[in-house]
Amino acid sequence: MRTRSEAYLYYTVKYRGDYRRIEEACQRDEPWERIHSEFSYVSILDEKYPEELRVLKYPPKILFYLGNYGLLNESKISIVGSRIMSEYGIRMTSEIAREAGKKHVIVSGMAKGTDYTAQMHAQKTIGVVANGLDIEYPKMNHDLYEKVKESGLLLSEYPSKVRPSKAAFPFRNRIIAALGEKLIVPSCRIRGGTLTTVREALELGKDIYSVPYSLDDMTGEGCNRLLADGAEPILSIEDMKRL
Repeated sequence: MRTRSEAYLYYTVKYRGDYRRIEEACQRDEPWERIHSEFSYVSILDEKYPEELRVLKYPPKILFYLGNYGLLNESKISIVGSRIMSEYGIRMTSEIAREAGKKHVIVSGMAKGTDYTAQMHAQKTIGVVANGLDIEYPKMNHDLYEKVKESGLLLSEYPSKVRPSKAAFPFRNRIIAALGEKLIVPSCRIRGGTLTTVREALELGKDIYSVPYSLDDMTGEGCNRLLADGAEPILSIEDMKRL
């Protein structure tokens, strides 16, 4: 028996994960046909669709996944930040991921820098990518992909063979912001994609946490700005344990 979920899958594959075009196809009830998905997927109509994503202004109609889907049912914290980090940022991110990871699944975006550092030091992690699950981007993070495929969970709203685009990264960030109970920013420049995730999290009413940097460290200038704007400071190992 044909279902609406199968129509969503068809539109998602046909329009390569383009949310606007998928939504337009749904609204005009465009003809569709049953197709096979290379990866497991969940539809917004399914009971096991993540409840955190239902509240988004633009919730994915289809979410492809690879790995332990049960991690979505555990307590989760999102960690995001800059791709270029100082030694201090690497150390803080590692320690935060280790401590927070004792109680929570760490959600991040599989990018180099902060994402990579946090997810490699997490006990359990969920990676949300801006491309098909058959593509490892960036290639330098192959070891992280191997870790997540073996013991974590990869999520994407994009079907196979869709490569990442400049627009896909900030749009992907709404999913990262929504999945975590709170958002931690251990390394952040004053401009960049990190702040789009912060804005998404604030719109969802999430608490934001960050760490202070010296005034001459540009890799943490965004963190200092977040603290000045009201983010919760992480000042010690004890603060990390309370996350």
